[in-house]
Amino acid sequence: MKIFYSVIIGLCLTTSALAQVKVDAEDGKKLDKKEMEVKDYLPEIHGTIRGKYEYQTEHGESRFQVRNARFSLSGNVHPLVAYKAEIDLSDEGAIKMLDAYTRLFPLKNFNFTIGQMRVPFTIDAHRSPHQQYFANRSFIAKQVGNVRDVGFATAYQIDKGGRYVFEGGFFNGSGLTNQKVWHKQMNYSLKAQLFPCKNWNLTLSTQLIQPEHVRINMYDVGAFYESERWHVEAEYLYKRYRKGAFKPVHALNAFVNYDQPLKSAFNKISFLLRYDRMTDHSNGWADEESHLLVVDDYARQRVTGGVTLSLSKAFIADIRLNVEKYFYKNGAVPKPSEGDKIVIEFMTRF
Repeated sequence: MKIFYSVIIGLCLTTSALAQVKVDAEDGKKLDKKEMEVKDYLPEIHGTIRGKYEYQTEHGESRFQVRNARFSLSGNVHPLVAYKAEIDLSDEGAIKMLDAYTRLFPLKNFNFTIGQMRVPFTIDAHRSPHQQYFANRSFIAKQVGNVRDVGFATAYQIDKGGRYVFEGGFFNGSGLTNQKVWHKQMNYSLKAQLFPCKNWNLTLSTQLIQPEHVRINMYDVGAFYESERWHVEAEYLYKRYRKGAFKPVHALNAFVNYDQPLKSAFNKISFLLRYDRMTDHSNGWADEESHLLVVDDYARQRVTGGVTLSLSKAFIADIRLNVEKYFYKNGAVPKPSEGDKIVIEFMTRF
């Protein structure tokens, strides 16, 4: 790990330009004015529609699916007070309330948020559907590190010799639909995003959760390099269960994306390759009879190759074609949706 940090720092020292952080205004922004005008009270409406077709090559079965029909409403009631409400009208056919929070900006480069939100943890699990590079999420983003909860979070940004964003918060830990439960202790999450030089990011995060009676500690380290045409990323997550309730989980996600501009109906074509893996994983809920944690997701590896055609700017109107190849241990029981397949997805962002 020390060698990894040294390599990143060494590469950063070779350039003097500062990294640029992409900020989603729809997540809640501070207005640089003392008083709001009438137009400033108007909310912003955004949405993501993802429709896809999947074909299982092993069983010869297929399906159409609306993976997301997500809509959000965000805006300001005061230059220092923002809000966001987001709902998914079709998360694989189910309706889910996602974000519902208020964000305040009491000091420069500092904010705090209270409500329902994505917990600050990992790189890939924190991406919204329209920001994902592949049609299907990585194991880190879907199974191992995917957490959305109700609580309080704060963020502080430093712009000196680079850009550094530090986030942390406390959360119920009982999920989005079980908010009446009282807790003697809360879950917590800490995340640091470091942009010490142009094109480079290093993200470190940790989280403690307790789904039932077993406390789980998670640690994540990831980095990416991004230029005009390249995005190269690698992330590792370690999940440890207290008192040996379940074997520690290791998850890895690594991918590369290359963009080739086009002068045709399409704005560009992207070529992608991903390798991700995970060991046997438990969500932390015990079996009712044995009271032991069970395997919710069997150990597996996956190689994904893909091509994305963008009709507009990236992550606005994309056509994604992915081919996924899975590798399981002997005796594993794969879920129907976790096998070799071909995926064609249309993603629209507005």
